[in-house]
Amino acid sequence: MSLPAATSRGRNLALLAALLGWMFDGMEMGLFPLLGRDALRELLHSGADKDTVNRWYGVILACFLVGAATGGVLFGWLGDKIGRVRAMTISVLLYSLCSGLSALSQEAWHLGLLRFVGALGMGGEWALGVALVMELWPNTSRAWLAGWIGAFGNLGYLICGGIALGLNHTEPGQLPRWLTSVGIPGDWATALTAHRNWRLLMLVGAIPALMTLLIRLFVPESDKWTKEKEAGRASHWSEVDLLGVVVGAAAALGVIYLWALPPGELAFAVRIAGSVVGLVVVIVGYLHPVRGYLSRGSLPVEVRSKTLRRMLLAAGLSGVPLLGTWAGLMWMYMWVDKIPGGNVPDAKPWMQMTSSVGAAIGCVVAAVVGGYFGRRPVYAVLCVVSMVTMIAFYQQGRLYAEGAPPFDVTFVLFSGLLGLISAAFYGWLPLYLPELFPTAVRATGQGFGFNFGRIIAAVGQLQMANLLRAFNDDYAQACAVVAGVYLVGLVLIMFAPETKGQPLPE
Repeated sequence: MSLPAATSRGRNLALLAALLGWMFDGMEMGLFPLLGRDALRELLHSGADKDTVNRWYGVILACFLVGAATGGVLFGWLGDKIGRVRAMTISVLLYSLCSGLSALSQEAWHLGLLRFVGALGMGGEWALGVALVMELWPNTSRAWLAGWIGAFGNLGYLICGGIALGLNHTEPGQLPRWLTSVGIPGDWATALTAHRNWRLLMLVGAIPALMTLLIRLFVPESDKWTKEKEAGRASHWSEVDLLGVVVGAAAALGVIYLWALPPGELAFAVRIAGSVVGLVVVIVGYLHPVRGYLSRGSLPVEVRSKTLRRMLLAAGLSGVPLLGTWAGLMWMYMWVDKIPGGNVPDAKPWMQMTSSVGAAIGCVVAAVVGGYFGRRPVYAVLCVVSMVTMIAFYQQGRLYAEGAPPFDVTFVLFSGLLGLISAAFYGWLPLYLPELFPTAVRATGQGFGFNFGRIIAAVGQLQMANLLRAFNDDYAQACAVVAGVYLVGLVLIMFAPETKGQPLPE
């Protein structure tokens, strides 16, 4: 059963499914920063020192980011070949099932592997949903649609934090008793609720699997993609080209391995050289499906080179805020454990909920303002304000004689402001990236562009453990270094085309 894409009802159903998908994406991304330390304390056992926990925290975040980057390319390819809707159904099912299976992890590497595989679907859903919605709705709606895309992603963070906060306030023993009453064995109920309920929260992440029925039965396919298929251009995508993606993903995981080794086991120069080679292989591998598609089509040489250049530009523009988020903002959940009054169960859920509300507002504002003033100036302003806000957030401890801020209302509201500013990019990106690519390669192009930025973020945030060690666990200095990435964004946006007022390229 499928509805015509041209109908208002069909467009509304597609938008609803995509917004729900991004909301659940947000839940997936918000799970590990919220519960990662508690999970690793159990999986690494009580004897693990803070450096080991920090290293594994960084490794699992990096695996998730690499998986999302790979999924963006893989499912982007699938969406351009078999259609946005069918590919999106598969992507949502994959990340839902892997999140639920993560609750069964017995070792840290089990959790890392499942986060990687689940992230394949999560990264793919972003690219597919953006392509589908932007193609079904009128050009005049793009700014508001992009804002809602970013806002619903952050709504997922809010829901995740709210669930964690609610679980923290249940009476002792109440959760295991309730789980037992619905047929779950007693020892399973105890395991699910141990260590601040992290396994139970992972199990909640399987809920989006139910949404695949809505997508498959009621969401219409993009008429723009359907025309591309009828013209025969969708058949130019080749399964053999995916070998390049496999090689690229292996290279990315190899880079993670280089930095995951404990200090002293590998020379710094070897890590740097291996990382440079690995990133080159990743770029070549991830671009291989598009290069193959373009070579088999009838497009002029200048159009082919322009598409590839724009994919690299999109990767850079996405990589700047992604690195700022994952190597800066996300580490505030680790920092809060170190400050007076912050090592309490409610601290992280309150921070996540507040920063999520701020981020949702920021996404809508950035997209609408970008639609009014233009894409380039808004990106530049976001870079400057994000850098200042991140440095100020982590430097606030300097105002206190003891060298660390207390966990209070001011601290929580400041985390909301940081979320509002630094996450505003995620309303700007779904507005701008679809405008860079024609319909035939839109899902793959923006999937590569947005998600390859996660590789950059993965490599960068792996350095956080080293930065913290170099600065004697001083988050203010370490994250001030990370905030410098926004200067790179100011340079990149100078080379980006302005697309304000232009229709989506055909």
